[in-house]
Amino acid sequence: MKGKIRLVLPFVLVFLLWAWASAEGIWSSYILPSPGRVWDTFLHMVRNGELVRHILISLRRILTGFFWAFLASCLLASLNLLFPRLRDCYGGLLEVFRHVPPLSLIPLLILWFGIGELPKTIIIVLASFFPMYLNMDDGFRRCDRKLLEVGQMLGFSPWKALWKIRLPAALPGILTGLRVGMGYSLRAIIGAEMIAADSGLGYLILDAQAMSRSDKVFIGILTIGALGLLLDGIFAAVERRLLRWMH
Repeated sequence: MKGKIRLVLPFVLVFLLWAWASAEGIWSSYILPSPGRVWDTFLHMVRNGELVRHILISLRRILTGFFWAFLASCLLASLNLLFPRLRDCYGGLLEVFRHVPPLSLIPLLILWFGIGELPKTIIIVLASFFPMYLNMDDGFRRCDRKLLEVGQMLGFSPWKALWKIRLPAALPGILTGLRVGMGYSLRAIIGAEMIAADSGLGYLILDAQAMSRSDKVFIGILTIGALGLLLDGIFAAVERRLLRWMH
């Protein structure tokens, strides 16, 4: 019970501070809409289906980009183990791209791929790939050598050792990388939906800014935060189940 109170208390304090600042008129309603106004707008957007439509479209883009980033992470981390010399071929290139902000590539992506779904997916892939890849690669390489020696004694092939020994040992780090990667996917959705989008939570926020609808901006931001909490909670539950199953 105390844990739940500690979890909820910061949200309550922020809400009370927001309500107080709005009631005292510290900032105009143009800058800081009241909680009541935001709530009324939220209910209106839920009733007419606008908010649900934006959520589903953004969620589809997030999950699509996350899925391809995860596949690329699995492929490269596995290749690093099975063919160590390949790391020298593309390791430097990956380091360069790791330090390039994905949003800086938006002009090029528009020129190369147009304004459809592909550049939006690429932005999310680039944002979420490296946390997953680095955690997966590090987890595979830190596997206990004694376990690998046992696998060799049992005649395990490199692929079988990867599946039976390295993967279970690296699973906690991999799951952490997945949670971090999902967080980066959510952060990238705003930039991804700057690419001539006409729907999605990023579009909702940018359009509301252009129309001076700060209440809708608040709703978009809070919705992304709530979506992040939900997805992180799902990952945390899956992580607990997998780790319990392993032990």
